[in-house]
Amino acid sequence: MPDRAGGHHVPSLPTASFGRRLLCLFYESLLLVAVSFAATLVLLLAAHFAGAQIPRIALQVYLVLVAGCYFVPQWRTGQTLAMKTWRIRAVEVNGEPLNIRRALTRYILAVVSWLLLGAGYLWALADRDGQFLHDRLAGTRLVALPR
Repeated sequence: MPDRAGGHHVPSLPTASFGRRLLCLFYESLLLVAVSFAATLVLLLAAHFAGAQIPRIALQVYLVLVAGCYFVPQWRTGQTLAMKTWRIRAVEVNGEPLNIRRALTRYILAVVSWLLLGAGYLWALADRDGQFLHDRLAGTRLVALPR
């Protein structure tokens, strides 16, 4: 049955394979570099014309917020561009689309996973369901969509 995001209820779909998720993550990183570059350019131009300097920590926080603005709304609809390419959808453990709280929680925990040198991603190699740690903790999963 169609859900509010235009997708389908998908609790029976399998978790996307670790390799497929890594390839999607690589593609996602390329897209995020482009988004970050554009956002940095806007900020630096604004600072230049205002005669201000941007402290490094402020730029880093800004880019984390920009990335959140990129990911969270797309996860609420189920897929980023990279996820569409690799036929992966982010859903709650019951198969429903992510609500805003779950999408934000997933994002914050994913950032922490990166800050821990990717340990939360490598967790999937030991997890009984192959889940990333941030998905396990957020109550979400990445499912493989059929062709």
